[in-house]
Amino acid sequence: MNDRLGRLDGLGHLDERITRCRACPRLVEWREEVARTKRAAFADETYWGRPVPGFGPHDASLLIVGLAPAAHGGNRTGRMFTGDRSGEVLYRAMYDVGLASRPDAVDLDDGLTLHGVRITSPVHCAPPANKPTTTERDTCRPWLVRELELLRPTLRAVIVLGGFGWQAALPAFTEAGWTVPRPRPAFGHGARVDLGGLALFGCYHVSQRNTFTGRLTPHMLRGVLRTAAMEAGLDVAPFGATDLEPPPQAS
Repeated sequence: MNDRLGRLDGLGHLDERITRCRACPRLVEWREEVARTKRAAFADETYWGRPVPGFGPHDASLLIVGLAPAAHGGNRTGRMFTGDRSGEVLYRAMYDVGLASRPDAVDLDDGLTLHGVRITSPVHCAPPANKPTTTERDTCRPWLVRELELLRPTLRAVIVLGGFGWQAALPAFTEAGWTVPRPRPAFGHGARVDLGGLALFGCYHVSQRNTFTGRLTPHMLRGVLRTAAMEAGLDVAPFGATDLEPPPQAS
């Protein structure tokens, strides 16, 4: 019990330190400018305007690694994938599979909880045009490395969303003590890599571009979530009607 409480304290302290980071001047300027000017639809809200920490239980066996907070999503609400279109797709799929307590994420007080899953990002600040630089990615990497180290006692599977996240995460896994194959495995939707006791899965990012064009469908997303959750030893919801959709045909 004391060992588990130590991990809880460790991740809580890490999350708090992340929210105070000002290491990347361009990202600090952008996130704070967005928080001041706001989007018209959210003019009456107080934006978070800081780095967004990970979200989910501190003893998670499954980790989802995204890209970076959205300017008017996580940068507004203070929680990963909360308050934006990408989050609507991700949390709906997680709810369908049995990994989230509700199918949407509105704000920090909406009561959403995750079941055995934690969500984090290789870049914790909202970047201009959703594109962090490689320098910003590398500057933020120590936060991800430490998060992986703290999760290591319980972590069994990881889903990485998108090619940028994949390239950012692989060096972090190495630094956190896992063995990444050489040459480094290529990203692909549904890719699976064994890191020596840790199953790594690739999934197209839940960006509007991918979901609006059908590059990533709810069926595809649920499939990766379900496979990774089972690998992590989590209970998943029984197959429902939505799981009977035929997979999209390759173009």
